Amino acid sequence: MTDKYYDQLEVRDPAQRELAQFNLLPDLVRLAMAKAPGWAAHLKGVDPASVISRAALAKLPVLRKSALKDLQAKNPPYGGFTTSPAGALARIFMSPGPIFEPEGFGEDWWRTARALFAAGMRKGDIVHNTFAYHLTPGAWILDSGARALGCAVIAAGPGQTEQQLDIIQYVKPTAYVGVPDYLKILLDKAKEAGKDASSFKKALVGGAALFPSLRAEYKARGIDTYQTYATADVGIIAYESPALEGMIIDEGVVVEIVRPGTGDPVPAGEVGEVVVTTFNRDYPMIRFGTGDLSAVLPGASPCGRTNMRIKGWLGRADQTTKVKGMFVHPEQVAEVAKRYPGLGRVRLVVARAGEQDVMTLRAEAAGADAGLKAKLAETLQAVTKLKGEVELVAPGSLPNDGKVIADERTYG
Repeated sequence: MTDKYYDQLEVRDPAQRELAQFNLLPDLVRLAMAKAPGWAAHLKGVDPASVISRAALAKLPVLRKSALKDLQAKNPPYGGFTTSPAGALARIFMSPGPIFEPEGFGEDWWRTARALFAAGMRKGDIVHNTFAYHLTPGAWILDSGARALGCAVIAAGPGQTEQQLDIIQYVKPTAYVGVPDYLKILLDKAKEAGKDASSFKKALVGGAALFPSLRAEYKARGIDTYQTYATADVGIIAYESPALEGMIIDEGVVVEIVRPGTGDPVPAGEVGEVVVTTFNRDYPMIRFGTGDLSAVLPGASPCGRTNMRIKGWLGRADQTTKVKGMFVHPEQVAEVAKRYPGLGRVRLVVARAGEQDVMTLRAEAAGADAGLKAKLAETLQAVTKLKGEVELVAPGSLPNDGKVIADERTYG
């Protein structure tokens, strides 16, 4: 570890990195097929010894996140995709879906220390972690990386803002970790309450897009803010560096950008689905389709790190979207509508207001029934775990285009 780079892997020659990773890949595929029944079935007929290049990797089938729910339901909890039984792993998580994820034993199992280091965090920093610690793995993913760096972690989680302001004022954390919007809530509430939150100097955010205007606001408040891109299935995928030119791929994964709905890599620069292969021997993921959209940026980062860069999160390959760091699925919108048979078409519109994500359920109904609006809002929150507004519109007024989630946010 140097002052500038987490390790020398970040600055190695790209050809050396490619050779090293694809020398490891056949053994990973062999292990997955031998120890994980899910992988044995998914990769049936594949010769592990042949997977020695990107071209060979591209011939393997994609395992899409959208398929995990059904695969796990048939063979709980992990669909047969772990190399050890559930009781031999360290933690069991459940994300909305439900989709189950494991955590194995070992320091920085999710590999997030690298991203935190690039965001300026060092031994002795106090990290205020506002990702959720309950059931989902978000907080644990960053918590493990921060502690591996030698940072102290405040296990804050989301919500209970008044209590959070107390601990911020007295403990004076130097770094924030969480979704982009919640830091603004903390800062604004602290100002209103006359409490000191000026100790924050750096932040690493994820789970939702960091909009340029919000990054600029944090900068004006003296906080350097960087993004990380991680999922509960593969850990960290990419992260920002002080160069702020795209997101740099982590050293522990191979990333491909493929045409949505296929496994075919697209030309560099073209937007496609992010497909990840991770060298995790507890929970190997081989061509895992995240459902996220991005594109490769040409060249290397000006910061000196030499790995491939992507443009960051550019939306979803399907209609699933993230609101305040939580996935909202078309099936959830359909579940809300199903409970009210008198409705016509429904559409969940996601937008931005006051530098926060907001969602509005537009539902075709014969009349503007205030009681129905309240019930729909209550059901929407119960199903998605997120608050949203409800707007009743005239029958036939919503487009007949099959879309049930419309993301109207713009990503710069």
